[in-house]
Amino acid sequence: MNKKICFLLIYSFFFLRFYGQDITVEGLVTDSVTGEGLPYAALQIKGTTLGTATDADGHFSFSVPKGKKILVVSYLGYDSREMILIPEKKSHLEISLPPSGIHLGEVVIKPTKEKYRKKDNPAVRLVREIIDRKKLNTPYAHDYFSYERYEKVLFAMNEYTPKPPKKGKKGKFSFMEEFVDTLNDGTTILPVSEKERSETVYYRRHPKSEKHVVRGSQSSGVDEVFSRDGVQQFLGEAFREVDIFKNDIPLFLQRFVSPLSGIGPNYYKYYLLDTLAVEGQTCVDLGFVPFNSETFGFTGHLYVTLDSTYFVKKAVLNVPKDINLNFVSHMTIEQTFERTADSTRLITKDDIKVNFKLSEKSKGMYARRLNIYRKHSFDVPDAETAQVFEESAPTLFAANAYRQPDSYWNTIRPPEAVRKNPNSVNNLMTKLRSVPVFYFTEKVVSILVSGYIPTNKDPLKNKFDLGPMNSTFNGNAIEGARFRIGGGTTPVLHKRWLADGYMAYGTRDQKLKYDALVEYSFNDRKDYRLEFPVHSLRLEYMYDLNKLGQQYMYTSKDNMMLAIRRKKDTRATYLRKAELTYTREHYNGVSYGAVLRNLREYATPYAEFNRFESDGSVKPVTRYDLTALELRFRYGKNEKFYQTRTQRVPITYDALILNLSHVMAKKGFLGSSYDYQRTDVGVQKRFWFSAFGYVDFIAKAGKVWSKVPYPLLILPNANLTYTIQPEAYTNMNALEFMNDEYASWDVTYYMNGNLLNRIPLIKKLKWREVFTFRGLWGHLTDKNNPMVASNKEGLYMFPEGTFMMGKAPYMEAGVGIENIFKFLRIDYVWRLNYRNNPDIQKSGIRMTMKLSF
Repeated sequence: MNKKICFLLIYSFFFLRFYGQDITVEGLVTDSVTGEGLPYAALQIKGTTLGTATDADGHFSFSVPKGKKILVVSYLGYDSREMILIPEKKSHLEISLPPSGIHLGEVVIKPTKEKYRKKDNPAVRLVREIIDRKKLNTPYAHDYFSYERYEKVLFAMNEYTPKPPKKGKKGKFSFMEEFVDTLNDGTTILPVSEKERSETVYYRRHPKSEKHVVRGSQSSGVDEVFSRDGVQQFLGEAFREVDIFKNDIPLFLQRFVSPLSGIGPNYYKYYLLDTLAVEGQTCVDLGFVPFNSETFGFTGHLYVTLDSTYFVKKAVLNVPKDINLNFVSHMTIEQTFERTADSTRLITKDDIKVNFKLSEKSKGMYARRLNIYRKHSFDVPDAETAQVFEESAPTLFAANAYRQPDSYWNTIRPPEAVRKNPNSVNNLMTKLRSVPVFYFTEKVVSILVSGYIPTNKDPLKNKFDLGPMNSTFNGNAIEGARFRIGGGTTPVLHKRWLADGYMAYGTRDQKLKYDALVEYSFNDRKDYRLEFPVHSLRLEYMYDLNKLGQQYMYTSKDNMMLAIRRKKDTRATYLRKAELTYTREHYNGVSYGAVLRNLREYATPYAEFNRFESDGSVKPVTRYDLTALELRFRYGKNEKFYQTRTQRVPITYDALILNLSHVMAKKGFLGSSYDYQRTDVGVQKRFWFSAFGYVDFIAKAGKVWSKVPYPLLILPNANLTYTIQPEAYTNMNALEFMNDEYASWDVTYYMNGNLLNRIPLIKKLKWREVFTFRGLWGHLTDKNNPMVASNKEGLYMFPEGTFMMGKAPYMEAGVGIENIFKFLRIDYVWRLNYRNNPDIQKSGIRMTMKLSF
């Protein structure tokens, strides 16, 4: 009996201990249609403090006492859901949430392995009806269309939690707690950049014109170290206004396939989910997911009216979890539309919310771009308003656009844009800059970004900048170590008169080089000498090393990154040049200019000038002179670029670019040693293939019409570095070929991972394929070939290692992978022909660093 009692007590002890333990409940929270996990969704036992949040993939796990309870699941942009939880009966949960503001009759869960068919699918029939009618409801079918647009762009540190100060000490940044804000889902953020813009948009159908009149614009934040207009250009392109009724949606400098694209039924799976009420109107919930979740498509919902108009009342778009898109861990786009009496479609809201992450473990950044549209009108504008169409600039600024008071913003700011914490980013920046370590860091970042060091701490008083700093030190086989110092004035000194220049010295050749430039602008400059549109007269005098057959089109010739080379760059002369340049740019994309140029080029032991005399003998000469007039024409409408102090960095290559130039000189005129006539023409364009990536295409052709020595012939652009340089031949030597007629092409196909995304293990790396093919057809006419010319007088002997091209063009092909570690691109390039020329590289690896989405 005692043994039974002991056994019973021991059994009861373990039974009660086990029965009293908490049970771990785990599971997944997903979108009700797409099946995508919802990151950081909140779960809480109703009436208690017990709860948790999902991870980045939507998974969760937490301990719950036994017994019947009510679990509340909530997520920003989705309706909350309450469900009965009995953990001892079911500890694994799969919970799906519908989008917010929509009350579904039921939640439809699709099986993991489904048999999807396009044929006889009512969802596909419905989407085809919408696609067929999407052009009928556009507001741009009216003769006139105008509306007001309010835009707010916010960047913030996501899930920000201030670090507690050490005991007894007050932290340097403890004041940042005052600026912490909270989103609707309870996530805490620290806003670090905020931009607001209010404008009126005017559209005219015939002749077609669209003008933006900015009424107010203000910005503040850590990105003030960048160009204000440049940042606006970049954000305007990266966060483009989304038009789901077009085939492609430009976003993050990529192209996404719209769910209403003409190829949509071949790219997306569509589901009819339920009928529901949206703003009192019966709609069908049309869900969609891409066939391949790694490609540039969306998951989401379209809410379509159940009538003959097939009108889209609301759209909710997300990016798939597995998409090959850098730094974006989550994104939601919400759009709402109104319908006029004649069924015209008017957008009223375009709201993008994005979570950016550099790595999976980082909390990342939260970004929101909110557009609110109101006061739509199709009325014919009055005479005063119609004058806006006569302006050449596409965007006009009211006189006080950058100086609007707080009362103005409080009046026009919509409720959706009002933050819970009223403390402004402007005040945060003022306090941050009072901390020495932040102030110093911001200045260092500013120098790294711009390349220049201001000589005055106050930007409003800074009249001169030193730089660019990335050109301070370089080296080559002729100069040895090259040291350079330079700088230029700013519009603070004078808004129209600007100066720039540098001095450089080589330790081996022991020569001083220099460049001095003075420019007068016919319109006031705000930040930079080269800011668009340029209308100026410039005088420049320069003496420096001239590397024959090496043109630096996309970077400075003294950039430190170009110092390491695969081959000695000894093919060089010294050049003294004076230029008077007139340039005029117009908002319609047309630009033109004229250059009066006087130059004297000096021979070197590396590039000798051995001239043929009238009797056929060869005489070494030290130099030749040329005074020439160059006429230029360029067309590049709707170019998008980030403006820096010394160059324009293209944001996209979507615009069609045309270039035409002609150079002419007369022998004996102002000291010219030769007659000279040269014509060049070029075209450049990016072609998007929707889901299949894009191609950058560059083609050029030219001809030298005169009889001239080899420095004035067409010298193909050889790339002697290990970097990837567009429009440069990777495996060609400098001066390997010389021509007086040429046609060239450079084709680069970026596949955006369409092949690698299909390989099970490789696709996790999110690499993207790049294919290149470039070539040059060149010809040297007899008059400029000293080997066959009937009259060689005035020509120079070609340097050793120079060859004539045959009938076949020189060609290179390359295969590369970009997005390695999200910033590195590596190409392997083959030389396809002329492989028997001595001292050449037949193939090689090239690389470049570039951050992209």
